[in-house]
Amino acid sequence: MKGSDSTTKLWSGSSSPSASSHDLTTGHFPHQQKSSGMAMSTLNRQSSETGSTVHLLGATSDTPGPGGGGGGLKLTAGSSLTSADRSNHNGGVGYSSTSCTIPGFNGEPANVNSSIGSSSSKGNYFGSSGCGQHQYQQYHHHHHHPSSSGSSSGSSSSGPGSANILARCCIYLTKGLNLRICAVALVIVTIFSMLYYNYYMDSSPIASFMHRDTRPAPLIHCRMLSNGKPVEPSPAPDHRSEARLRIDPKVLVFVETTYSRLGRDIAELLVYNRIKYKIEVAGKNVPVLTIQDKGRYGVIVFENLEKYLQMDNWNRQLLDKYCRDYSVGIIGFVAPSEETLVGAQLRGFPLYVHTNLRLRDASLNPGSPVLRLTRAGDTAWGPLPGGDWAIFQHNHSSYEPLEWAQRNNQDYPTDGLIQPPLATVIQDHGRVDGIQRVLFGSGLRFWLHRLLFLDALSYLSHGQLSLNLERRILIDVDDIFVGEKGTRLKPDDVHALIATQNRIAGLVPGFRFNLGFSGKYFHHGTHEENLGDDMLLRNVDQFNWFSHMWNHQQPHLYDNLTILMNDMILNKDFANEKGIPTDSGYSVSPHHSGVYPAHELLYMAWKKVWNIRVTSTEEYPHLRPARLRRGFIHRNIMVLPRQTCGLFTHTMYIDRYPGGRDKLDESIQGGELFQTIVYNPINIFMTHMSNYGSDRLALYTFESVIKFLRCWTNLKLTSAPPLLLGETYFKLHPDETDPVWGNPCDDQRHIKIWSRNKSCDTLPKFLVIGPQKTGTTALYTFLSLHPSVASNLPNPDTFEEIQFFNGNNYYRGLDWYQNFFPVQPNGTGGRYMFEKSATYFDGELVPKRAHALLPHAKLVTILISPAKRAYSWYQHIKAHGDPIANNYSFFQVIMASDSAPKPLRDLRNRCLNPGKYAQHLERWLAYYPQQQLQIIDGEQLKSNPVEVMMELQRFLKLTPTFDYSEHLRFDNKKGFYCQIVNENKNKCLGKSKGRQYPPMDEKSAKWLQRYYQNHNSALNKLLKKLGSRPIPQWLKDDLSTTS
Repeated sequence: MKGSDSTTKLWSGSSSPSASSHDLTTGHFPHQQKSSGMAMSTLNRQSSETGSTVHLLGATSDTPGPGGGGGGLKLTAGSSLTSADRSNHNGGVGYSSTSCTIPGFNGEPANVNSSIGSSSSKGNYFGSSGCGQHQYQQYHHHHHHPSSSGSSSGSSSSGPGSANILARCCIYLTKGLNLRICAVALVIVTIFSMLYYNYYMDSSPIASFMHRDTRPAPLIHCRMLSNGKPVEPSPAPDHRSEARLRIDPKVLVFVETTYSRLGRDIAELLVYNRIKYKIEVAGKNVPVLTIQDKGRYGVIVFENLEKYLQMDNWNRQLLDKYCRDYSVGIIGFVAPSEETLVGAQLRGFPLYVHTNLRLRDASLNPGSPVLRLTRAGDTAWGPLPGGDWAIFQHNHSSYEPLEWAQRNNQDYPTDGLIQPPLATVIQDHGRVDGIQRVLFGSGLRFWLHRLLFLDALSYLSHGQLSLNLERRILIDVDDIFVGEKGTRLKPDDVHALIATQNRIAGLVPGFRFNLGFSGKYFHHGTHEENLGDDMLLRNVDQFNWFSHMWNHQQPHLYDNLTILMNDMILNKDFANEKGIPTDSGYSVSPHHSGVYPAHELLYMAWKKVWNIRVTSTEEYPHLRPARLRRGFIHRNIMVLPRQTCGLFTHTMYIDRYPGGRDKLDESIQGGELFQTIVYNPINIFMTHMSNYGSDRLALYTFESVIKFLRCWTNLKLTSAPPLLLGETYFKLHPDETDPVWGNPCDDQRHIKIWSRNKSCDTLPKFLVIGPQKTGTTALYTFLSLHPSVASNLPNPDTFEEIQFFNGNNYYRGLDWYQNFFPVQPNGTGGRYMFEKSATYFDGELVPKRAHALLPHAKLVTILISPAKRAYSWYQHIKAHGDPIANNYSFFQVIMASDSAPKPLRDLRNRCLNPGKYAQHLERWLAYYPQQQLQIIDGEQLKSNPVEVMMELQRFLKLTPTFDYSEHLRFDNKKGFYCQIVNENKNKCLGKSKGRQYPPMDEKSAKWLQRYYQNHNSALNKLLKKLGSRPIPQWLKDDLSTTS
């Protein structure tokens, strides 16, 4: 098929280097098929005058009917029958070619021990004669030599006569019984016996028969693990060059739409690896690419390569020139399309593509300079995901394959001909137009492409976007000694744990399992499981240890510090008694309770009892998506992100794993678990004791994934104690030390691990955010008059302002903040809670913090002339005896240089910075929608508060409406409105409010006019953009005044 005329803009009519498509549609590729299963036996019965047939666990029993008859008891063992077999045997009654007729109902002794099993069980199969050989010999010996005294079971010296009498008695007793009832009763008794024996007995052969053979074993083999021993890899290439110094470590991504699938995949991959990026919709003008002679982007990515090839000349030339000038590379993906192209040429390039192919068996070019994270040398066998792959052909030295694959021979017969590999990812060395590129024939659904994408970013950015190749792994085993009978560790499980640990340590230096214990449940299993507990303690020095709670209780359920500490002390006493180390400085709370959302009692008890310095949780800020999990430090305890591995307390058997073994192997071999380790420099995994018993899925999972990582990556895997991991983590991510307290009620998982004595209903529904010296205290007073509104309790240090989001109070935690909003008593509920802190307005971190906790809260801000506000702040601080304000004039303060003493610079900043209104409002609007923001004209609040308060009530939707005209009036002495107490008395603000200052000097006024000119212009534009808000008169005046 040839490319249609509609594609001439993208593809030329030139044929490929190989004009024949025969090479692409022939070839023989070996493939493997995997199958597994277990035939389950059924229970059937057929009753007739002549007899009945019963199938039980693969055995068939024919018994005579009520009329007696000459037929003997027939037992049959074998596999499930086909539909043809069933149809040939009395309409569905079981049939088997392997049967055994047992004497006993024909006057012969019934002395046969039957065995049921698979043909692979030694000494437990049926011979070709239809009867087990040992069974036949037993019967034959007894029948022909009745006087001999062998060891066969059931032999009797009374001869055939007694057997006949016994048989007649059995027939007589069973004549009146319904065979269906007997069969059902037999099955019920058998099942209950199996369950009882499996649960209560120490060593259940039934459990061993059912599960021991199903335990999966790691089957990862590759060149790097030859002879079972890891081969040390050659050093990964270093992509760094001087060119990286001229570009920022940021990616520019062109997408078709903001909702496109591949675009989201690219963005999520960049977020997971903490790579900065900017998204642009293709088709528009390219954004600004440079800043102060430095490139803003290290790599350009096109979700659809066609969008790059079809750019208009102006933007294409601009982008290509930027790439050449700053040595910036391009990554492009050939997007799937309905039209199939064969040998179509990329416009302007000696490169040809074939599309919509099904491929299999991917391998990498070991000589490619792009590979750094990814290791070549092996083949990813099997079909590749999707049927819309593109492959590349070329006849120019600029192109070098990075990845190959083969045609799927199930779709394209090869007639036995060997086919050359097809290039699915190709590197353009830039010898055609001076721009290096890496082009992908498919998206990121194939796991190997995710690694190659990261390597391409590193290579094309000259190492500016390279990832660190060191990965540290810690595997926590939670709930040691905790678990129901039948789910705990036995001695052989402990042996397997140690053996696997030793094998992993050969691949991961320093590796040890980290065991978390709850001492109360020691020796709470069966006899054999208790021996497993003992064996763990005999090998206590083989592992690392950390403490759970003594009784595995969730800490958020404690509201008394002493009781919480006592339970911790019990666990510590147990550890000391049993010789378990207690100095790890690490602990994990059961179900991560109390870590986040933070329960302050837990942090205090941890410090006092265990001197905990590091913990981990999967809940910060949320469990999902995993790529956004972060760490923080609270009360000098490092909280690290914890990862999941797909194993939970109930996943103990491979045949019961959700999705089956294939689903688990998919996660291991390039899937979620594999990628988790690739993307995270520090990996702390959560597992449970139950994952190491039964089928020992955790041992299989981690040994397999670590081997797979050695096969396909150049990552250097190591392990370290939790304390060292914590210190390393925050060196890598120092920006995460401060927590961001979220709203527990926005996450159902968080609600479950949050104290029932706490409530989100007490949190404020709106914030008065300032800025200072604009009338916020007056507004606070007016709002407090409203019967439906209530404010926080006063702060002993800052009076009515809590100042939680902008200072050190934030590190005291959510519990401290909520103490200012106590649960309201019955009868006063439903009041509209608010907080006023004027310092919030210009706080750099405040919008992010406030939105995390109060995403639905409304915001109220008051603006006056910024010059007037600056002067008012200076006079306010001077009236409070500030030595800097008293020793420097206002003009000297605002004109202070950056080399001035720090106290003077601080005062200058507090005077000037809050007045940059547009800048601060934009920061708030980056988190809150404009519908949640109310901007009040401060001059109007002063001159006409009644009208302002009516409008504010409508914005807040307060009911009932409060008539402020009956509660406020102008006070001539103070010069502003005050609360009416009675006909002759007003209640006004204190002496510090409404103070009359000397007028500002003309020199300072003119300088401030010029200083705020651009900021006021930006504010004017912002207010017009927001709409429905009249431009304040003071702003018009400031903009109209010339210097």
